[in-house]
Amino acid sequence: MKKLLILAVALMFPAFAAVAESGDKKGKLTDAEIAHVVVTANTVDIENGELAKKKASHEDVKAYAHRMIGEHTDVNKQAQELATKLNVTPKDNEISKSLKDDGKKNLDKLKGMSGKEFDKAYIDAEIKLHKQVIDVADKKLVPNVQNDELKALLVKVRPSLVSHLEHAEKVKDTLD
Repeated sequence: MKKLLILAVALMFPAFAAVAESGDKKGKLTDAEIAHVVVTANTVDIENGELAKKKASHEDVKAYAHRMIGEHTDVNKQAQELATKLNVTPKDNEISKSLKDDGKKNLDKLKGMSGKEFDKAYIDAEIKLHKQVIDVADKKLVPNVQNDELKALLVKVRPSLVSHLEHAEKVKDTLD
């Protein structure tokens, strides 16, 4: 059963991982595209957290979901306010499309689970997602961003992403 769960999690975000590794078709992302990746990543995590708040059986998983909803909502608000201030309309791109598609597939899989199976799958998916988002931020977003304020926001939220990853790993240890 545990091997099946690990395999399911490994298959949850494959397109995002492949696109993130190869980059956008043009190779370089614009600030509008970077803003859209940020908003999309936060939205995916908020949606996962909302589901986990309803379905999780373990209190640590519920608390983690609550944290994800609050903190990712806050970052989305900051990103949207900055985009408005800079008169930048977030633009869809290969990375954001892939992230959104993979997020929907993952959410659909999680909806069919319950109890301990749900808790483990949700936390495993959060670990994988945060690792991928940190990697994309480091390799694709920060190096390509042109606007100093958008770059500052990306740099500012990175420690939070690392903290989310570490928190998820600690929660995972309580589930085994």
